[in-house]
Amino acid sequence: MQQVFVSWSGGKDSCLAGYQAAKNGLKVCYLANMVTGDGQRSWTHGLTPSLLQMQAQALGITLLQHRTSRADYEAEFKKVLARLKEHGISGGVFGDIDLEEHRQWVERVCQQAGITPHLPLWGQRQSEIMRQLIDSGFTAIVVAARADLFDEEILGRKIDPDLLRLLEEMSQSGDITPCGESGEYHTFVTDGPWFQQRIEITEARKILREGHRFLEILGAELRDK
Repeated sequence: MQQVFVSWSGGKDSCLAGYQAAKNGLKVCYLANMVTGDGQRSWTHGLTPSLLQMQAQALGITLLQHRTSRADYEAEFKKVLARLKEHGISGGVFGDIDLEEHRQWVERVCQQAGITPHLPLWGQRQSEIMRQLIDSGFTAIVVAARADLFDEEILGRKIDPDLLRLLEEMSQSGDITPCGESGEYHTFVTDGPWFQQRIEITEARKILREGHRFLEILGAELRDK
């Protein structure tokens, strides 16, 4: 059984990819997450490291977090891969779906590091991926969204059939994709079949920063399922 890590954002795509990889016989030993140089936020999703640590605890999988700037991202990611290889990891799982430049980057960086990339969601229809997430029993909420596409009411909404219908309607105009693959919105997974415990958000506020709306989670607790 190949030992792998999941390139982890805390969101639905990386979570579903990891879950599917585990179901397909890979042994997920680590979650790897890149955070800003000051260590305050995760890249893209804007989540605090402590939230991601709570998520890893709920999953029962070790989280490896590494600081980087945007300019040094690739070099620092390669350091993470080297560290994982030292721990017996020979494969990486990524939640990319259909952005070819992302796949090319993943394959190039992994090849240089001697890591086998796995992209279990690649090429699937985005609406079907969303239905898989819902039907599998995952709970994911929207924690970030582009302000030019969404109002603040999107923040905190669960990924459910009603929201999927809205996203599909919006995708018909070409402004977004159902999974938000181009960064239109981001999510945080709080529960699901892969989780040993669930995360309950106890306090949050909505903020606007650099053209994006964020659900800033101020309090959260692990609960038994």
